[in-house]
Amino acid sequence: MMQGLRELWGKIQYNIKRVMDSDPAATNVWMVIWTYPHITALFWHFFAHRLYKAGWPTLARRVALHSRHVTGIEIHPGAKIGKGFFIDHGNGVIIGETAEIGNNVTLYQGVTLGGTGKEQGKRHPTVGDNVMISAGAKVLGSFTIGENSKIGAGSVVLSAVPPNSTVVGVPGRVVRRYNQPLPRETLDQVHLPDPVREDIMTLQKANSELINRVLELEVEVKRLEKEKESKNNTKGNEKQHENL
Repeated sequence: MMQGLRELWGKIQYNIKRVMDSDPAATNVWMVIWTYPHITALFWHFFAHRLYKAGWPTLARRVALHSRHVTGIEIHPGAKIGKGFFIDHGNGVIIGETAEIGNNVTLYQGVTLGGTGKEQGKRHPTVGDNVMISAGAKVLGSFTIGENSKIGAGSVVLSAVPPNSTVVGVPGRVVRRYNQPLPRETLDQVHLPDPVREDIMTLQKANSELINRVLELEVEVKRLEKEKESKNNTKGNEKQHENL
């Protein structure tokens, strides 16, 4: 029991340090302990997860239910969570039973790590180390989000994501991938690629080029028509002279 409590305190200390390092709003340790809901959610998940593994699923779910009521964060007791897990703001976050979360992962409000309802056994995603999932994103299914990846706000991810990738859109698609890890200090949810905007701009450019080409062809047609008319007039004058 004491060893378990020491493990819990070690994880909480690591999480507090991570919050202090990454969140400018966290001005002191006691603020993090008493006012950051994910710290409370992880505290209760520690006990719920052990009850779940010990064969007490109903009691484990009851503990998880209490945690959700207090924090607004729903973590199934069966979920496996690594160290340094940070849920910023937290309200509306849902983490399913077979979800697995690596180390130093960051989630924002409204994120769902859920299933599709079509799978048995392992039904929820595995999230690699150092992943950031932005506000409102939904990751649905039993696949892996590769380490050091970023999921854009509001994205719906339905398939595996390679490491070191950026995913945006509905459905989510990889729009950027580096050969080196993304820097962890770059928790930027705003300046992500926008493939829809890029596609629209490409279409607008193609449309402008097409319009310009059509205008050029219209000018060319008019020029050819004038040339034809001029030739016809010339031939007509020549025939008149011959008749005279």
